[in-house]
Amino acid sequence: MPLPYKIATLLYCFNERDEVLLLERAQDPNRGFWSPGGGKLKTDLGESPYTCACREAHEEMGLVITPRELHLTGLVSEFGYAGQAHWLMFLFEVKTKLTATPPPPHAEGTFRFFPRAELPALHIPQTDRETIWPLFWQHRGGFFAAHCHCHPGGRNDWTLEESRPAPRA
Repeated sequence: MPLPYKIATLLYCFNERDEVLLLERAQDPNRGFWSPGGGKLKTDLGESPYTCACREAHEEMGLVITPRELHLTGLVSEFGYAGQAHWLMFLFEVKTKLTATPPPPHAEGTFRFFPRAELPALHIPQTDRETIWPLFWQHRGGFFAAHCHCHPGGRNDWTLEESRPAPRA
């Protein structure tokens, strides 16, 4: 049976202490998990990933940003995620640092800042934990593309399709 293909953006936002802003999701997919804000592209309107990221930043976090304030850090495709859909996700780092106060609760969930060291203890999706977060940290300021073949039972096969770590300063 064919599965739908969904296209989404994820927004990796940081405050001045370099803590990452995460959303405890109140909606599916990933209800109850911590993940970056973001959302699905309005494909029926021909929305670009950058436009979607700016729209989602405003809708979920109250941020008014432009595409110039985004850095495309990663592109992740997931085949058969949770047996429900294929996903294509654009991972953007928001270059503008946020204040120390997280955005107010939203219909999508509740926001909170976390230091990087606390992420392993959080309830985060398996694909994020095993590969997406490590690739994000490795390529922050650079770019990567990865593909995940999600199998029933939780096994995932990952292929790193492109890797351009950030230039060393």
